[in-house]
Amino acid sequence: MYNSELILEKMKAEHIPDLIEIENKCFSKPWTYDGFKAELENETANFFTAIKDNRIVGYVGFHVILDEGYIANIAVSPEFRRNGTGSALLGHAVKISREKNLAFLSLEVRKSNENAIRLYRKFGFDIVGERKNFYSAPTENGYIMTLTFNR
Repeated sequence: MYNSELILEKMKAEHIPDLIEIENKCFSKPWTYDGFKAELENETANFFTAIKDNRIVGYVGFHVILDEGYIANIAVSPEFRRNGTGSALLGHAVKISREKNLAFLSLEVRKSNENAIRLYRKFGFDIVGERKNFYSAPTENGYIMTLTFNR
């Protein structure tokens, strides 16, 4: 399922303008330049970009706190969806989480984002809770989805 033409690499400062472009296409409240820059200096942050044909087409970012992993964001540019990019990014986050011997990897997702929920379920994430009015623009509840690792 992974796209063999895709290169996954650790986020760099020069990637940020492309990531902002993806954010603006994908989210009603996109991250800013300063937000991404802060993650480069955050020792708990693990951010990776997906590159195809020398173009950034997506990214995943998660934080490791003790033995817990929290996905901050995963995004794929709309024109590169449904070709394995999201699976490659999520798979990479899961792989690194296993290597770090984390207890779990968790995230929030809009209840209406059926495609993302299907992707997370494919990797073994379960709905473990709900956050009321977690999202804005538009206001919507979010599911908490978690993948628990057997250690």
